[in-house]
Amino acid sequence: MILLIISANRQVAGFAVATVAWILSSISMGLVEWRVWYMDNPSLSYSGIAMVGMWRVCIYHHDNNSSKVKMCHQYTYYDTFLPPDIRVSQHLLLATNILGLFGRALVILALRNVYLGILQKNVTYNPFVISGILNITACGCVLAAVLWNYYSITNMAGIDFPPSFHVPFKPNSQELGSAILVATVAAFLFLLSGTSFLSYNFPPDIQVHPDI
Repeated sequence: MILLIISANRQVAGFAVATVAWILSSISMGLVEWRVWYMDNPSLSYSGIAMVGMWRVCIYHHDNNSSKVKMCHQYTYYDTFLPPDIRVSQHLLLATNILGLFGRALVILALRNVYLGILQKNVTYNPFVISGILNITACGCVLAAVLWNYYSITNMAGIDFPPSFHVPFKPNSQELGSAILVATVAAFLFLLSGTSFLSYNFPPDIQVHPDI
């Protein structure tokens, strides 16, 4: 019994890492700082910065009194003006949260079996293995969203926002936002936790309950 618990120590740490990854991916999905747009429109009396996120865009203007004015506009994947990179990234991040949630549930089940001594030495139905696959898949989803947005930023891709948003099709310049960094860390942690789950090995000198 003690050997069983010791053998799962790495998976306990992996569960903690997977939890942090899931939290960070959820945070990154809600953050607006995926893309930072710097706008300098000569037809307007102010310059501004637009933060483009997965679900909304926020515009920060400096008026003549040097005070900062913030305006945010919500959108969903039903809005036709959204480019494919944002539309697909919305689905990828939602899938990441679902995969991470199921992965954490399977790890809890697997750890429960370990601490109760209920083990089935079957790789196909090992909850650790399935959870590892789910976490690595979640890593791929987050990383795909990050890389696609990075590609759009480096290629100065524009977004045809509605006129009511008062945001140009393309900014004068744009750069990576902090949300991409958060999502990248989440992807790395998903990969790390998934690898730890896949690396679980049954102790060689224990008696494993066979499948019935």
